Amino acid sequence: MTPKQVLEMAKENEAKVVDLRFLDFPGVWQHFTVPISELDESSFEDGFGFDGSSIRGWQPIHASDMLVIPDPATAKMDPFFEVPTLVLIGDIADPLTREPYSRDPRYIAKKAELFLKGSGIGDTAYIGPEAEFFIFDNVRFESSTNMAFYEVDSVEGIWNSGREECPNLGYKPRHKQGYFPVPPTDKFQDLRTQMLLTLEKLGIDVECQHHEVATAGQAEIDMRFKPLLQMGDQLMWFKYVLKNVAQRDNRTVTFMPKPLYGDNGTGMHTHISIWKDEEPIFAGDKYAGVSQEALYGIGGILKHCGALCALTNPTTNSYKRLVPGFEAPVNLAYSSRNRSAAIRIPMYSASPKAKRLEFRTPDPSCNGYLAFSAILMAVLDGIENKIDPGEPLDKDIYGLPPEELANIPSAPGSLEEALAALKEDHAFLLKGDVFTQDVIDTWIEYKTKNEVNPIKLRPHPHEFFLYFDI
Repeated sequence: MTPKQVLEMAKENEAKVVDLRFLDFPGVWQHFTVPISELDESSFEDGFGFDGSSIRGWQPIHASDMLVIPDPATAKMDPFFEVPTLVLIGDIADPLTREPYSRDPRYIAKKAELFLKGSGIGDTAYIGPEAEFFIFDNVRFESSTNMAFYEVDSVEGIWNSGREECPNLGYKPRHKQGYFPVPPTDKFQDLRTQMLLTLEKLGIDVECQHHEVATAGQAEIDMRFKPLLQMGDQLMWFKYVLKNVAQRDNRTVTFMPKPLYGDNGTGMHTHISIWKDEEPIFAGDKYAGVSQEALYGIGGILKHCGALCALTNPTTNSYKRLVPGFEAPVNLAYSSRNRSAAIRIPMYSASPKAKRLEFRTPDPSCNGYLAFSAILMAVLDGIENKIDPGEPLDKDIYGLPPEELANIPSAPGSLEEALAALKEDHAFLLKGDVFTQDVIDTWIEYKTKNEVNPIKLRPHPHEFFLYFDI
């Protein structure tokens, strides 16, 4: 879409204001709104000014002025605002040099796509994330000097089987038995369909929606694969739509990886394939019908998985899900069909166009632009350096004897471990200036200062249960 077409779209939809959106460093959408009279064709070059010092992980106060330059290709009408509102996702630039801002996650995704094309390996990376989430009826939490607690609740929660609900009609999914039940056990069918239809109204292709394994409203809605930058944009719309559809129904959605103890956490299995001249390069005659390039790509992900986790699983809560011996794929192996491996080669279709890699470790707390870019860079590093992934593991990893399991490496056990791995292993991310050293250093510093250390310093409620009487 051209700037002129965007203005025509705004007029056709009687837009009164323009909402400009961009991502902070950790990965949360930010926005501000201007009257539609402020938008003309020159706006798509001149941009709009804002204070970058107030955005997490960005500019210091003495260099705070920044520009957001709207991308006309991202134009959509907001489905929730009372006043007709045109939404444009923007790229961030320095107002003096007009250079793109190196810490802008969307710019990093753009550079990753350019690096792929420059490598000669392919021209398009398709990404398909399966973002899971929970739908809750209520959430309460507090963390202060002398008190810390959280409480979530759901009409579906199995813990409410004995609650007086006037009447309690039962039909609450048991722990780990929430996969695909029909109503009345599945109480959120209509709500998920409203989410799906809202996404489709925005032009986002959806493949399916369903209940997920855990009790208490765990769910999944799958978007059809798209090129990397486009999927980064779509993931932001995805989170925005789900949260707002839920709130309209007086419910809340969270993409927190592990909000419940004793049941499945929330992952984001991420599919990736590379195409060149409209042909898939991952289809071939090797294991599970993939090419040698695909196997090398697997080798790249397995080699760099520790560093990748700092970006694909970037919260301390992520590692409540990534615990060896439980449901999450922490063991660094690959397989066809075997969902206990960190990398799976889906076997739903024999079509060469369907050949792809499924990296099962990530979760939806990530900044999609950074996570998808990092995964692509690991795959490309594997292909360029012909990294051998070893033999596939077509066994139930969780059922292996201890001596055999000990030979299989594992993903990091904490965010601190993942950040340490990123500090030691990030040269593959710096290729083509896709990620800069400043981005890597700032990410590690921000996460350590604002997340790792605050969690370290606070007593955990369960520690009182364990230790108060010692």
